[in-house]
Amino acid sequence: MKSIILGALAHVDAGKTTLSESLLYLSHQIRKRGRVDHQDTVLDYDRQERSRGITIFLKQARFPWKETEFTLLDTPGHIDFSAEMERTLQVLDYAVVLISGMDGVQAHTHTIWKLLETYHIPAFVFVNKMDIAYTDAAAFMLMLQKQLDPRILDFTHVEEQMENIAMLRDDLLESYLENGTLSTEQIQSAVAARSLFPCYFGSALKGEGVEALLDGLDAYTQEKNYPEAFGARVFKVSRDRQGTRLTHVKITGGTLKAKQVLENGEKVDQLRLYSGEQFTMVNEVSAGHVCCLKGPMKLGIHDGLGFEQPARSPILSACLSYSLIPPQGCDPFALYRQLKQLEEEDPQLHLQFHAPTQEIHVQMMGNVQIEILKQLISDRFHLEVELDEGKINYKETILEPVEGVGHYEPLRHYAEVHLLLEPLPSGSGLQITSDCPVDFLALPWQKMVLNCLDEMEVPGVLTGSPITDIKITLIAGKAHIKHTEGGDFRQATLRALRQGLRSVSCQLLEPIYQFRMELPSGQLSRAMFDLERMQAQSSITQTREETVILEGTAPVAKMRNYQAELTAYTHGLGRLTCTFDGYQPCADQEAVIEALGYDCDGDLDFPADSIFCSHGAGFLVRYDEVSEHMHLEAQWHPQTPLSSDSGYHHNRYTVDDAELKRVMERTHKPKEKAAVHSPVRRKEMPEHVEILQQQPKTKCLLVDGYNMIHSWSELIPLAEADLSAAREQLIQRLSSFQGTRTGILIIVFDAYQVKDNPGSIQKLHNLYVVYTKTSQTADSYIEKATHQLADQFEVTVATSDGMEQLIILGQGAMRLSSRELEAQVNQLRHQHRLQEQRNLEPHRPLKELKTLLPDPDEDQ
Repeated sequence: MKSIILGALAHVDAGKTTLSESLLYLSHQIRKRGRVDHQDTVLDYDRQERSRGITIFLKQARFPWKETEFTLLDTPGHIDFSAEMERTLQVLDYAVVLISGMDGVQAHTHTIWKLLETYHIPAFVFVNKMDIAYTDAAAFMLMLQKQLDPRILDFTHVEEQMENIAMLRDDLLESYLENGTLSTEQIQSAVAARSLFPCYFGSALKGEGVEALLDGLDAYTQEKNYPEAFGARVFKVSRDRQGTRLTHVKITGGTLKAKQVLENGEKVDQLRLYSGEQFTMVNEVSAGHVCCLKGPMKLGIHDGLGFEQPARSPILSACLSYSLIPPQGCDPFALYRQLKQLEEEDPQLHLQFHAPTQEIHVQMMGNVQIEILKQLISDRFHLEVELDEGKINYKETILEPVEGVGHYEPLRHYAEVHLLLEPLPSGSGLQITSDCPVDFLALPWQKMVLNCLDEMEVPGVLTGSPITDIKITLIAGKAHIKHTEGGDFRQATLRALRQGLRSVSCQLLEPIYQFRMELPSGQLSRAMFDLERMQAQSSITQTREETVILEGTAPVAKMRNYQAELTAYTHGLGRLTCTFDGYQPCADQEAVIEALGYDCDGDLDFPADSIFCSHGAGFLVRYDEVSEHMHLEAQWHPQTPLSSDSGYHHNRYTVDDAELKRVMERTHKPKEKAAVHSPVRRKEMPEHVEILQQQPKTKCLLVDGYNMIHSWSELIPLAEADLSAAREQLIQRLSSFQGTRTGILIIVFDAYQVKDNPGSIQKLHNLYVVYTKTSQTADSYIEKATHQLADQFEVTVATSDGMEQLIILGQGAMRLSSRELEAQVNQLRHQHRLQEQRNLEPHRPLKELKTLLPDPDEDQ
């Protein structure tokens, strides 16, 4: 018996769950058909699914039919849960696409069809609700062939379609001309190659045409051949009613056994085969089946096991971002850690915690998903949360190729990276590759650069939005045999990418909806006026008596709230369906950029400038001047092939602190154009000028904590034995030191290697202690803090990092080395000890004391 994993895909209200009930009923897996309106279906057993009448979460069921054992994956049909549907496609053998005979081909149907083509999944078509449809099967077939694919053929009477099937491929035509017919195996091959899409008509509610569909699935599907080596792909993470984490996988090679230890070191405690809410535990699962793993806690959606590589990034993504508002008294970070559990189940939520504002950001597809999320948080964590109005998720791309250069060379560090950025067609995403000769850069360093590009989410330079539709090619790089470390190439890669973006014209992209609007014909003029105002592209596709259907595309920013307006002026008769349709150039780019107010130069987490070294000291070079200092020659020129020749040009300068400060001031201050003015008579200086004395700024001392620990003579041995003890000792000493001075003192500790750490600021006694967030160094935090505090405070930074000292000097701060601060703290401790010794001196004898005191009688 062959095994087939079958997916049920459809737009909302097409009758997908009803068809699933009929499949299970006809295969004798259930005693009666459940109904969505009766809230008794086998697969939609979740409380929210039954109350709303829609499928929200992916479900699975197993049933046999003749010579085939099917595993049915029932996917959500609502647009807001399209990401769940897309994640299922990577494990399907075949798909059944349901289309409502009442509604016809919808915008979401087109999205499903495109995804099936992208993932190369063979498909069957079932036209449901034909008992109440407006058209017959012949007219509906013409519409399917015109709007979806001309290779969709009616298989109600397959013998009558042999000639049409033969016309689809040359090999089939040749066989048909020789034999006068086609074999079942030949039709199987055509279906598997997506050269043919069998179509059936019926009514899932009444059971009409469902048996014919089952016979077609049994006859015209073929089982895949799987390798003997073990492989598996994760496509879903869920939790059962007891809160147990379950990892859903498809075995794509070999077998998986219970109690088996996976390659990540985790053990599979149980193997479960689910059918609805019920499951059966088995000892092993062979290739071609899906199962649930109980035990593993680290596997995530899209992960691969064995020979399987991580899956491709999903095509569908949320186009709206929201700030989650926790209830009064709830710790935002604690809530964020709880919500990470939901992100495991739906990675498209893209949860982020913004430490400075203590806000939780989440990405959503629409209002229905928002309502489901709020209810899910209430049911699982017993918290009532709200979301703000949300904002649009813009993206950025480039308009022409450019070579980006990043150089990172503070003292005892070295890396230079050259990246070629090329624009790609819309919807291509990011493509990362290497075309760098190994004599420029060794393969391990190249791999590190590519991994950095793959892991980093570098924002664009217009609005700070994610970049897309760009091919990034590593074309050159340089390392130092002694001083290069892994983190150096991460810095150089980041700066190269940002430098390229700053050096070329960029385009802001906005999300687009593909919409279908159904409304009374009397309101057509109002709708057309609104669509023109929204800069929509639309046309009238159908006219039914007093109803008109408009279809087209419109910016999400314009149409996101139009449903309420449509309902109001059509008195509840209008219906709007919107499907995310990718990104297009933003029509109001300048207005959006101004409204978002992103400061590219002020984003210290993603610098475009490079750092070079001269005479043992590093200095900062602006992005537009990097080409004058880079050590490798430019590798790309417009309309010029890539050059394999390399050069080394290292400009050296001798500068003191005063000159360095002037260079930094010139670097960061915008250049003013020279203006020609007419001669102006100078005013005479008054005899008496009142000089206003400027109030002195409050002093602020920023201390690089771990830099002090690894520099102070008394803390170095303590840190080697116990780093936390050295950290507490430093805090205690600086707290005593702060008691003798005015102003504020801030100690910054690195926590960039701590996973999922959002960063924190604590006040301990008379000072502040800052722990940076994940992937943020103390240096970058101090740079940003210096930039923000310089206007209100007299900032001094205590660090022995030469590059850090140079950068903060350019921000207008003063520098203090770790030895100087240690000397000041030790001097204070010495003074305290002397004072304590004086306080502890033994009391003088009474006789000696009497001789020193005046005699009371003398005053008389």
